[in-house]
Amino acid sequence: MMTTYFSLPKLLLVFCVGLLFCLPLAAQTAAPDSLAKDQAAVKDVVNALFAAMKNADTLSLKACFSPSSILQSVARDKQGKTLVRQDGLAAFSASVGQLSPGRADERIQFASVLVDGDLATVWTPYRFYLDGKFSHCGANSFQLVRIEGQWKIQYLIDTRRRNGCAE
Repeated sequence: MMTTYFSLPKLLLVFCVGLLFCLPLAAQTAAPDSLAKDQAAVKDVVNALFAAMKNADTLSLKACFSPSSILQSVARDKQGKTLVRQDGLAAFSASVGQLSPGRADERIQFASVLVDGDLATVWTPYRFYLDGKFSHCGANSFQLVRIEGQWKIQYLIDTRRRNGCAE
């Protein structure tokens, strides 16, 4: 009968190699939970923005944004030339604050939510209603940053059109 003995260095090597194969599997099973939580938290901020708009709640609206946020819209002038309009958070908040609750209703769909560490990108096609009547449609593109553990909108750019809006 033949007996094989492994030396301690060989056993350690086998153990370490085994760990190397097991760790990626453990990381793959843990990462989706963390990613799903981040995606949900990012969606919560975007949903909070539109709830604040609908409720004309400027304090809640401002809480969704970072202090250095940028808000822009892609538009066309009368000649059909594409231009980008920039609006500050203070001006946006003031315009929302002038509305009575329920007047502005932006209905979004989450087309994609991507997260990498403390950066998130969100794409939301939308239809906007004012006083219950369809006004326009388009898409929002958000960049969010996790600042001190909280997701904040750093950059928002949107498109706006009245034609070619799917029901």
